[in-house]
Amino acid sequence: MNVVVLIKQVPDTYGERKLSPEGRLDRDVSDVIIDEINERAVEIALQLQEDVGGEVTVVTMGPKSAVDTIRKALAMGANKAIHIVDDGLAGSDALQTSGAIAAALKTIEFDLVIAGNESTDGRSSAVPAMLSERLKVSLLTNLVTLSVAQGSVAGTRSVENGTMEVRASLPAVVSVAEKIADPRFPKLKGVLAARRKPITTLSISDLGLFPLEAGGENSWTQVNDVIAQPARTSGTVITDDGTAGTQLAGFLAAAKLI
Repeated sequence: MNVVVLIKQVPDTYGERKLSPEGRLDRDVSDVIIDEINERAVEIALQLQEDVGGEVTVVTMGPKSAVDTIRKALAMGANKAIHIVDDGLAGSDALQTSGAIAAALKTIEFDLVIAGNESTDGRSSAVPAMLSERLKVSLLTNLVTLSVAQGSVAGTRSVENGTMEVRASLPAVVSVAEKIADPRFPKLKGVLAARRKPITTLSISDLGLFPLEAGGENSWTQVNDVIAQPARTSGTVITDDGTAGTQLAGFLAAAKLI
């Protein structure tokens, strides 16, 4: 079985994050890492490989530096990678991103595509569904368990009031939640092996896309204005001089909380 895992290079959530004047996430102010949810997606793909065999291919769209993210996934155990890299893709929105990834997936054979339910730098949660539509394959989202058997994929889907058992025929696109699996830590042998594993690079022209279909200037979504978050101010301090209850009630009433 051929499993594809979508991974993404994102700013470290423990570092500083801010927007550029153009409204894009400034990726130069903090360290960049593989998104944690993608590590979990790679882990469940490797578990499937151990159960049923096949290959695991990781796919990412990002700048040249994203090769470090790819190497992390390869060190975990993925077999090969596809790196969609082109300066013309910078600033692409979810719609454009899904178009580029779908074009890349059409160059290979796959049975299952695994993605995180959302990225920490975008949180649109839209790319898996867009991929499903573009590729005309089944879609299962927000899975906390995942298994494959007899030409179908099944799992437990997290919903508002509990869980739901779902199943779809292969090929399919699925998105997974944080509870899906704890990622393994790459061993030295895996890190060394990752240097020899193949990485295919694809540009806009390789994908058969037009330049006007990609990039922030041609994005279907645009940021019109960026306003800095105001500095945090101190809260209201009530000193109990015998009237604290009255002061608190007055504060809550003014805030229309009572």
